[in-house]
Amino acid sequence: MNHSFPQCKEDFVQQLVYIDENIKELTDLYISSTPIQERLKHFFSIYFLEVEELIKINKEKSTIPLFPKVYIGTKVTVLYDDEDETEDYVICFPEHSDPDLGYISFLSPVGRQLLLKNVGEQILLQVPTGALSVTIKEISYANHLLNQATKEA
Repeated sequence: MNHSFPQCKEDFVQQLVYIDENIKELTDLYISSTPIQERLKHFFSIYFLEVEELIKINKEKSTIPLFPKVYIGTKVTVLYDDEDETEDYVICFPEHSDPDLGYISFLSPVGRQLLLKNVGEQILLQVPTGALSVTIKEISYANHLLNQATKEA
């Protein structure tokens, strides 16, 4: 089920503004947290293009009703294929990260691997203990959860 909220589209526009305004710091974090062999030359440009496309596709709608990919501000439910168990992650900016609550930075190893993956996509999630086969089961808007967590802190 993909829930939508009225401020959703504006949140994605604000994301792009935030990334643009903080690109140097975010790039430094990306470089320091990403092994050389995993770095994408145009990581932020690719993300920008994907978010702009999401906004463009939904420009006639008051909200974004469906999230086909994992974006910052979404909650992704992954199915661990070998265990038949699911886990939810909210993909967020580094300053909102709280892994104990399932809030993971888009620059973290798991966050980077999930970012821009599609519903139904099966991936090998690289974790310190090895590779886990997971399937992206569901993606929903979760930026409202991040906003609540920030206000409560």
